[in-house]
Amino acid sequence: MKEKKVYGYLPDERPPFWQLLLYAVQQVIVMFPATVTVALITGFQVSTTIFASGLATICFILITGRKIPLYYGSSFAYLTAISALVTSETVMEKLSPEAYAQMLAWQEGAVATLPTEAIQYAQFGIVMSGFVSIAAGLIIKLFGTDAVEKILPPTITGPVAMIIGLTLAGNALTDAYTPSATFTGSMGLVWLVSLSTLLATILFSRYLKGFLGQLPLLLGAALGCAVAAIIYFAGGRTDGMNLFDQMTVESLVSASVWKAGNGSIFALPAFSLPKPSLAAVVAIMPIAIATIPESTAHMYQLDIYVNDVARRKGISKKYDLVGKLDRNLIGDGIGDMITGMIGGPAGTNYGENISTMAITKVFSVPVLVVAAIIAMVVACFTPLIRGIYAIPTAVIGGLEIYLFGAIAAQGIAIMIDKKCDMFSSKNIAVIACIMIIGLGGQYAFGGNIPFPGFTNGIPCVAGAAVAGIILNLLLSIGERKKAKKADDAQAETAVETESPADEQA
Repeated sequence: MKEKKVYGYLPDERPPFWQLLLYAVQQVIVMFPATVTVALITGFQVSTTIFASGLATICFILITGRKIPLYYGSSFAYLTAISALVTSETVMEKLSPEAYAQMLAWQEGAVATLPTEAIQYAQFGIVMSGFVSIAAGLIIKLFGTDAVEKILPPTITGPVAMIIGLTLAGNALTDAYTPSATFTGSMGLVWLVSLSTLLATILFSRYLKGFLGQLPLLLGAALGCAVAAIIYFAGGRTDGMNLFDQMTVESLVSASVWKAGNGSIFALPAFSLPKPSLAAVVAIMPIAIATIPESTAHMYQLDIYVNDVARRKGISKKYDLVGKLDRNLIGDGIGDMITGMIGGPAGTNYGENISTMAITKVFSVPVLVVAAIIAMVVACFTPLIRGIYAIPTAVIGGLEIYLFGAIAAQGIAIMIDKKCDMFSSKNIAVIACIMIIGLGGQYAFGGNIPFPGFTNGIPCVAGAAVAGIILNLLLSIGERKKAKKADDAQAETAVETESPADEQA
């Protein structure tokens, strides 16, 4: 019987050119929704955000020696901290009259972006937050991964990965039910587009084989757009039946540092340099604590899936990605500093891209390099930006339902792979508190848990991660002594039961 061929690419493997290009486009598509959403919510420039994600990804891959297949994108953990900072009196009173007027217009929803002056203050906090991840990476380099595993065991990294996916469930369903600004038709048609995208993506990932089986998200998005196009043409080609979003050239290039002509074809993103601010450091820098468990969880996820592909392909080489955790965190911190220096939001490596790699079995580093280059090119060409903006939000929502759920499922995979003892009272306590604080903070308080001393509350993911770390350390007190006593008792028992024959020998 002919052995079934196993498809997939490992980090040091490169697919043929056209396949590589399609895989890269798929990675850009799954990165785009969340990264751009962060920019839209915080008021950062979308083109700058996309460009920064690509630049930070390339730098990350170079810093980590082209060994770790991760894509850097904007993090939701920083949303409230950034918004609270730029609207605070500390920043508002430093703005010029023109910038102050734009800030008021942004708060009222009249304009989509913050004044550059306000973004510059946030940039300083983002740059400084990079030092937190770098410090964590250096600690691992000096004391080894065992030291981190004691602080961040699978009972923490697994649940943190789960709540990262589950706290985004509301975003996924909201996007799945969001029409375009001009759409006035039945909202049932919006569900038709999002659910068609979701079902198609699932079926493609389950039943397509070979090369096409590695492009389920790209094909699912294409089918969702096709459904939206059918609705548009069947509805008489009117704006009221158009689910595709539309952005004007002027709104896209108004803050560009340079553009060709009116910017309708080519326009550089709106780059800016950070302005020092102690308030920005206090507001933004601590949030990096939340991305450390997230980034660590991603490494455990990658380690599981990459080595599984290697095993299925009959490759004996061990891809010890967890052993490169120090490089990952240092690269993550430098990524924050790079994106903060040019005007992008803070971020981390992306669970959506990891989910895509896990689904497609394509973990090729060259694919992510090309994806980063594509993102930077897209950020400079206005028609491409408009084209990406045109993708119906309902299509993005359909993909998010699958992707965010996959992130949560991978958190479970971490605990299964590491054989976590689910009958341990300590493990149950840690997992329970992380899950409830993370999810409860999201759905009871909108993502920020009220807490004394914190004006804007504590981000739920950060709060859950910190609570889990502290609780795990407290419940670990005395464990080493107990383990030593157990080992001593076992040794004594072995001596007592030694046979006379052994003694004579």
